[in-house]
Amino acid sequence: MLQTIDNLREIKQRCIDGQPLDVNQSEWLGSALAHFLDHRCTSMDDALGLHFAQGGMPWWREEPNRARDAALREIAQIFMQGLSKSAQAKQIAQLARRYAASAWRLDQGCEDMPAHYEDTIKQPLWQAFRSGATMPIGERQLRNILAE
Repeated sequence: MLQTIDNLREIKQRCIDGQPLDVNQSEWLGSALAHFLDHRCTSMDDALGLHFAQGGMPWWREEPNRARDAALREIAQIFMQGLSKSAQAKQIAQLARRYAASAWRLDQGCEDMPAHYEDTIKQPLWQAFRSGATMPIGERQLRNILAE
């Protein structure tokens, strides 16, 4: 499914830039539109192959969650080495709550990360918040993320 999203992003950018699609992209998109317009699919998601398991995470939430989880794992791996997963989760949860209540209120309006966050614990923390996934999250969920 992530390949489908990547294909759609590339097609979108080519359209915006006024560039022609390559043959494979044209055939894929044309076929998907034909399935939808011929009522062989009930939605564009189905026509494009954007399926998720019943009760599973929708495609449009999966990517932000993956980005958030990677940033949270980076915090644990780089800045909290030697601590147990439980202790890491507790500290990250506390750090995220503090950030949410203070600096994030200003940072969320910025397109780019503040330069002084670079190479500090705030860099991956900002990335986790900026991902678009739910933040802050609880210790239990953090333990599950850090265990992956």
